Amino acid sequence: MSPSTLIGGHVFVAGGLATGGLRYAADIGAEMVQVFVTNPRGWALSAGDPAEDARLRESGMPVFVHANYLVNFGSPTEATLENSVAVVRHTLRRAAAIGALGVVVHTGSAVSQSYEDAMRQVREHLLPLLDEIPDDGPDLLLEPMAGQGRMLCATVQDLGPYLEALDFHPRAGVCLDTCHVFAAGHDLAAPGGVRLTLDALHDVAPGRLKLIHANDSKDPCGSKRDRHENIGAGHIGAQAFADLMRHPVAAGVPVCIETPGKADKHREDIELLRKLR
Repeated sequence: MSPSTLIGGHVFVAGGLATGGLRYAADIGAEMVQVFVTNPRGWALSAGDPAEDARLRESGMPVFVHANYLVNFGSPTEATLENSVAVVRHTLRRAAAIGALGVVVHTGSAVSQSYEDAMRQVREHLLPLLDEIPDDGPDLLLEPMAGQGRMLCATVQDLGPYLEALDFHPRAGVCLDTCHVFAAGHDLAAPGGVRLTLDALHDVAPGRLKLIHANDSKDPCGSKRDRHENIGAGHIGAQAFADLMRHPVAAGVPVCIETPGKADKHREDIELLRKLR
């Protein structure tokens, strides 16, 4: 991977999207940032501050937005489905207003219904949202989960049918979380494990990888548990992140930490990833 690959993190935005976010980014040495534009654990839609939006947009800082954690297009609950559509539509608009490159959305769970029914819902409700994205708007980045319960997408191979349900829409990209795929059974820590995983991703979704969430894992491979650890301090280990940043599929793809701790820990994680780069 070329040294031009951006390394950054999810930033705290207390004090304003640009004021707080850019301050935190500078503190931890981030070259790109990920932010929330709504409450990550509630359905309320926040309007945003046009002055902050403009400052972030004009800062030149590459930005990604993470959608609300409650979003689930596979949910059998009508209210969850309706809220998911409203939140993702709103988040895509807010992301366009701040000049974001992509909106990360979790791929969801069937909960109590069949996989087939859940995937029909994904197609019915997500395709129109993809069609609404303007030419200069952000891509929608699908993030596979750790595989607990009735997740629709956990392994890299699961992305194949998911993207197929969306007609391989040109605005549908992928956000790969290292902790999630490790928990789902891709052994990134094994010799050649990163290569196998990214080769498999290229087979099912060539050219779709737009963002990497770099998180070590508190739990072993295949645990199906989504518990992030600081880089090099978990079961994945630092070498895997070095391998990741040298694989052609990941070339030029921004790398974003979502690791535990505050600024001091985040600074260390970014510094280590820079050395591995």
